[in-house]
Amino acid sequence: MKKMQDDPIRIQNIVAAGPVADSIDLTHLLNAVPECRFDKKRFPGAVYYMQDPKAVALIFGSGKVVITGIARQEDLVPATKNLLAVLKTANIACHDEPRVSVRNIVCTCSFGRECNLVRMVASLMDSDWVEYEPESFPGLVCRLTDPKVVFLLFSSGKAVITGGTNLADIRKGLEIFREKLGRTGVL
Repeated sequence: MKKMQDDPIRIQNIVAAGPVADSIDLTHLLNAVPECRFDKKRFPGAVYYMQDPKAVALIFGSGKVVITGIARQEDLVPATKNLLAVLKTANIACHDEPRVSVRNIVCTCSFGRECNLVRMVASLMDSDWVEYEPESFPGLVCRLTDPKVVFLLFSSGKAVITGGTNLADIRKGLEIFREKLGRTGVL
């Protein structure tokens, strides 16, 4: 997990996706790469676990892939190269320049104290960007539109931040979120 000094944001998972080939014969891939797992009755794609960097690739017959489990942004390029090398070893024709890009970064942060979610909802009652239904989900859901990030705030004072595609947007969203809660006097 990446944690910069004095940075309240910790990356938990990065999800990237995109096309790497025009198509991939998953049965051939399974036969050529024994480390791949493929059971079309359970999931429509092959699963390939990478060790260096640690990541998981979901490989689809359409030629598209999803790479997940990455904990550092700088590991995306090596993970993609690792996957392409495995596909090429299996004689799968890959694009010269695959368009795999970050689709979601999941982070966590802590506000350093417990939060009274009921009071927060009462303070933000007229806001259409906040939802709190403790019967369905124990956290306060806050959706920002610019940047497009979602905060899941729990009474422990810890939050999950999702939906961002880069850390700059996540940091900007955290700043806006703190400012909005600060104006209400609940944080």
